[in-house]
Amino acid sequence: MADPRARRLARSLAPVGTAIAAVGAATGLVALLEHGLGVPNAAAVYLVAVSAVAIAVGTGGAVLAALLAVLVYDFLFTNPLHTLSVADPGELLHLLLLLFVAVTVGQLASLQRSRAEVAEAREREARALVDVSRLLANRDDAEEVLPAIAAVLAREPGTSRAWISLGADDATERTVADTGAGEAPRRSGAYAVLHRQAGRLPPTWTQIRGAGGPADQRDGRYRVRIESAGRVLGSIWGLRPAGSGMPSVATTSLLAVTAEQIAQALEHDRLAAESRAAEIARQSDALKSALLDSVSHDLRTPLASIRMYAGTLMDEEVQLTPDEARASAAAIDREAQRLNRIVTNLLDLSRIEGGALRARHESLELDEAVQRAIRQVRGRLGGREVRAEVPPELAVDGDPVLLDEALVNLLENAAAHTPDGTLVVVSAALGAGDRVRLTVEDAGPGVPREALPYLFEKFFQVRAPGVPADRGADRRRGASGRRRQGTGIGLAVVRGMAEALGGTARARISQLGGLAVDLELRAAAATGRETE
Repeated sequence: MADPRARRLARSLAPVGTAIAAVGAATGLVALLEHGLGVPNAAAVYLVAVSAVAIAVGTGGAVLAALLAVLVYDFLFTNPLHTLSVADPGELLHLLLLLFVAVTVGQLASLQRSRAEVAEAREREARALVDVSRLLANRDDAEEVLPAIAAVLAREPGTSRAWISLGADDATERTVADTGAGEAPRRSGAYAVLHRQAGRLPPTWTQIRGAGGPADQRDGRYRVRIESAGRVLGSIWGLRPAGSGMPSVATTSLLAVTAEQIAQALEHDRLAAESRAAEIARQSDALKSALLDSVSHDLRTPLASIRMYAGTLMDEEVQLTPDEARASAAAIDREAQRLNRIVTNLLDLSRIEGGALRARHESLELDEAVQRAIRQVRGRLGGREVRAEVPPELAVDGDPVLLDEALVNLLENAAAHTPDGTLVVVSAALGAGDRVRLTVEDAGPGVPREALPYLFEKFFQVRAPGVPADRGADRRRGASGRRRQGTGIGLAVVRGMAEALGGTARARISQLGGLAVDLELRAAAATGRETE
């Protein structure tokens, strides 16, 4: 690394060297014009040299070039030659005018150069701010775009490295984005800190001397705090060559605005995360409440029936005939099966949501599966007429346990929401491609059309026909205010079973007038016997 004092000396001598070189080149051209081509007065050539110096190094170099031009022209081209005296007053006036015009032209050229540099710096700052704003606007997470933001900051003139750290203080700050290789420079030692001032005053830089003293000032580090509402979130760090001074006004403005935008993005992400956590907690509480509301009632009902029939059987004062005793035992068995179904559905729902439900794949005769499901729920169908319309040749690829669970839940759903005497039809037919459509429909009161999209949600139940569906807290009650039967998870389990079998479940209005649920399953002939 070059000596910083040598670099500073080189920068201070640059205007002098540029002025001498420009005046020397102009002197050669003047000599050629006046002595070689006979031009009577070619002093105006020096104006070109002064303008070039002004554009190259600024006003100081231009003024020096103007003075050198007058002196050189007086010494070499004005009588008496090779002296700095002027015999002709007209020549003296000419030299003074040359000096005035040269200085004026130099200042104008230098001013134009300064304006161009300011405009270029502002354009560069604007482009960088647009890049930073676009990155933050299109982010999914603020930390993910910090490396790209650091790269934008590292493109600023005089910046050799930029890195961004997050943390409430020096002890907890961690580097999350760095444009350089290796570990970021240590935070001890000297560095400059940007201080934002109140009102519209521009931010200022303050040099912080580290514990190591001047030996730590081998590089030009700067730091911009990332703060939100007085709370420190991290820092933007930058590295400049030693002796290069503080960042320019444009770079300082870019750093200040970038730090504010990063702080806002980080704060927004924090609030969004807290909002999501609160919403998750709220939904979890709502689901727990719905589960307790559903299950507590539906568990108490069969338990109460079991206790009643069991109490009757145990009561020595009640004399039951054998047929009455068998009827009570059958009722106990029926209610026990109902309890078992509720618990099974809850366990199945947990497996579905946890992704633990795995289906075997084997060829299943659909007619046999339907008849088996009807036999399982026959005692709970009451006086409802169940009609099976399944061609004997149809077979599906699936798991017999999952298919039975889905069919039983559909039949029990029909039994729970239709009156005695209602027709329930189970039918099947070949669908498009390698699909078989299995349908369970009824001629009951049905559900409102607007409730169809929500039937497969957990704990969702509709009001009685003619009453709009309600997804709120009281949606489990009918038009009369009485609670509807069921836990509200049967159809959710049906959808999970269908998806585990590689199919789908869809609800629609039945042509019989009630509800129809279609299961689209894979035909056995179109699938192998692979185990998932």
